[in-house]
Amino acid sequence: MANDDEDFGAMLAEFEAGKKPDKRRPKPGDQVRGKVISIGKEAVFVDVGGKAEGVLDRGQVTDREGAITVKVGDEVEARVVNDTGGVLELRVKIGRGPEARAELAQAQELGLPVDGHVTEVVKGGLVVDVAGVRGFVPASQIDNKFVEDLSVYVGQRLQFRVSRYEPGPRGNLVLTRRAILEEEQKKRVAEAKEHLVPGKVVRGRVTGFKPFGAFVDIGGLEGMLHVSELGYQRVERPEDVLALGQEVDVVVLKMETDEKGRPRISLSLKALASDPWLESTRSLGEGSRVRGPITRLAQFGAFVQIAPGVEGLVHVSELGAGRRINHPKEVVKVGQEVEATVLSIDHDKRRLSLSIAGAGDASPDEVAASKPVAPAKLGTFADLFKKK
Repeated sequence: MANDDEDFGAMLAEFEAGKKPDKRRPKPGDQVRGKVISIGKEAVFVDVGGKAEGVLDRGQVTDREGAITVKVGDEVEARVVNDTGGVLELRVKIGRGPEARAELAQAQELGLPVDGHVTEVVKGGLVVDVAGVRGFVPASQIDNKFVEDLSVYVGQRLQFRVSRYEPGPRGNLVLTRRAILEEEQKKRVAEAKEHLVPGKVVRGRVTGFKPFGAFVDIGGLEGMLHVSELGYQRVERPEDVLALGQEVDVVVLKMETDEKGRPRISLSLKALASDPWLESTRSLGEGSRVRGPITRLAQFGAFVQIAPGVEGLVHVSELGAGRRINHPKEVVKVGQEVEATVLSIDHDKRRLSLSIAGAGDASPDEVAASKPVAPAKLGTFADLFKKK
């Protein structure tokens, strides 16, 4: 009997552990996600779970031409603005027309987005018309990055959130677009973490340049293409190999987020190109002869390009044809074509040591003539008197 009680108790505990409590009914102000279950002439019905059904005014999900933007089965996000006890009244944006003014305070309280038409640039920001109410967007709140020329937004219709609203004849309406963009970016980052893995090839568009690299938009997120990842050849400026607006295939090297949740994505073009080092040094060995231009000079030697993206070093001790020199510029110059001999190849460190016999183009006779000649032996005083 005791065993039967124990078995029953175990089954009851297992049942209780597996039983999930009913999801609570959303209340006004809650952000909910639901699935469109039917579309009527005036309203759209949404299943938001927890035995609750929401209703959206059809105008909430239509575009400027009056076409509906959702279909049965689509998921939508909305705010609960009222609970009549039967269905939940939902909003995805502020209403239009005369009622819009009354809804601005509610939009601020519930965080509802509002549609606004940018009309002009003023000192410190933009003026935006929201259903006939004049609003102001500070320059720092128009985007989630610095915008130098605000005039590009004039004439655009954008979504904003209400930061502050003081109704009245001289009401004060302050808006932000940055908050919406940051929320959208967080969603994109969460999605991107699943598929932007190291080694994946993605297509992007060049959006800007800095001295250290180029910015590439990859599906709404910006990645950095460092100058060292533009190719195997030495690149001084990213503008030399890329153009603004150009579409490129790039490899994801790394993706991480900073302390504020902003993405840091490292990209590479070089990873898609064949390695010129392997191609150029495969057939070389000690004693092989190579030819190429001097690309740069340093105190310790001169660099010779033997193929695009592949350089070898001629140490300063291998430049003087037997005579001591203080700097490579004494015997060679940038751009000069030279022939050199391979002294050694280090494939692991990708180093190629070269030697230039005769300081470039000097002949053996010129090399011999360049060597200092020892002075003749003076002899004795007796020899000197004999000559006299």
